[in-house]
Amino acid sequence: MPSRPKRAIVSVTNDLATDNRVHRTCMVLRELGYEVLLVGRLLPNSPPLERPYATKRMRLLFRKGPLFYAEYNVRLFFLQLSVGSCQLLVANDLDTLLANFLVARLRGIELVYDTHEFYTEVPELVGRPRVRAVWLAIERWIFPKLKRIITVNASIARAYKERYGKEVAVVRNIPVPVDLGPAMTRTALGLPEDRFILILQGAGVNVERGGEEAVLAMKDLPSCLLLIIGSGDAWPVLQRLVEENGLEDRVRLIGRLPYMEMMRYTRNADLGLTLDKDTNLNYRFSLPNKLFDYLHAGIPVLATDLPEVAAIVRAHDCGVVIQAPTSVAIALAVRELQADPARLAALRANATFAARTHDGAREQDRLRVLLAP
Repeated sequence: MPSRPKRAIVSVTNDLATDNRVHRTCMVLRELGYEVLLVGRLLPNSPPLERPYATKRMRLLFRKGPLFYAEYNVRLFFLQLSVGSCQLLVANDLDTLLANFLVARLRGIELVYDTHEFYTEVPELVGRPRVRAVWLAIERWIFPKLKRIITVNASIARAYKERYGKEVAVVRNIPVPVDLGPAMTRTALGLPEDRFILILQGAGVNVERGGEEAVLAMKDLPSCLLLIIGSGDAWPVLQRLVEENGLEDRVRLIGRLPYMEMMRYTRNADLGLTLDKDTNLNYRFSLPNKLFDYLHAGIPVLATDLPEVAAIVRAHDCGVVIQAPTSVAIALAVRELQADPARLAALRANATFAARTHDGAREQDRLRVLLAP
């Protein structure tokens, strides 16, 4: 009789639509011979989802706060118990870890923990000590017992090792190069030909990530257009700032787009923004995948002076680093680039070279080794 295929259950608390890191994990697992089930949640605005593996988006009663996390983990726990033969669980971030750990213990299943950020140091928790204490208690109970842990960069890996004495493997959020096809013109995208275009993209357009300052900088940049593509908890604030300051002709809040469609806009931009603030350890150690998207699109970067991001920008001279993302600093840096076309052209060329150096295929190969049975 033919042997049953191996099965892996991958879980995350988002709606699966734009999480390229998790999608990459699922594709690698398929290459390793697993039948994959990816579990997330369904939101009212969740777009249709087509993947070459099974997905389940749970419709939950609660959308945020303690009741959401409790409901999600309870539902995930019973879902994982109800699935037949399963050989591997992959928990993405601390908010899925409790259910995965308990099921792995009960069923004797291998568990891989992929922590996409320094979770207990995110700004949403740093300012809420009681809530943070709950997540820290879960982490302190489970983390030392884990055998296979992955994170997104060396800084976070070192921080976890200092805290728990555990070795943590690193797989960076570098997208595997894809053929983006012929570039669409600005006219086809409804973009002006005569503006210097800035872009800020990402699924996490959240507080303390420089979006507000980027919008306010546009008051001093009349010849520029800022595109913000994505979603996050800062979105209502950005909408209000645009309206209060009469910046509708200088700022476009586009919302989430599929990757290939988003990259059409990115390729038509003149400068990519990554403006996380050094207000918490999670942002200090961040290495957002939008940085690599900008480089892959061949555009230079305006970045804040955080160790992981700034190291890449400086090493390849593919952008400008500012100390802090104030609206004044952002506007000044943009005006200086506008006034120096030769410098801008050199940064653009260096961005293209940096994209070739930071190859997502190598990160995918590393992930394949880490997930192999």
